[in-house]
Amino acid sequence: MALRHAVFCVEQGVPADLEYDGLDAGAVHVVVVDDERVIGTCRLVRDGETMRLGRMAVARERRGEGLGAVILDEAHALAREAGAREVELHAQAAVRGFYERAGYAAEGDEFEEAGIAHVTMRRALGPLTR
Repeated sequence: MALRHAVFCVEQGVPADLEYDGLDAGAVHVVVVDDERVIGTCRLVRDGETMRLGRMAVARERRGEGLGAVILDEAHALAREAGAREVELHAQAAVRGFYERAGYAAEGDEFEEAGIAHVTMRRALGPLTR
């Protein structure tokens, strides 16, 4: 939660009441830890056969090291293990290309969420390979 607060509330100005939406207790969380410090995270929330990926954050000083791709790979594997057929997310427009390179396709027009431009994106999940 400290990493998410730093990235979303402090860096991006997202109001805390929007960040802490009450869905964390029922979510699957992916967390990357280095030297006992959380440096990356995301969560998956089930919606039928879809897992909604959200709250993806990497510590500012660790961005550009490929941690986002590692987090996505693990999230996709966990979603498959849970029986999901696809992952949906609301990507910030500024990082849309990152998700496109990971196999996501945009759906619909951009929209504003928490004062930031986003686009809905989906990715089908193939068979479990681990």
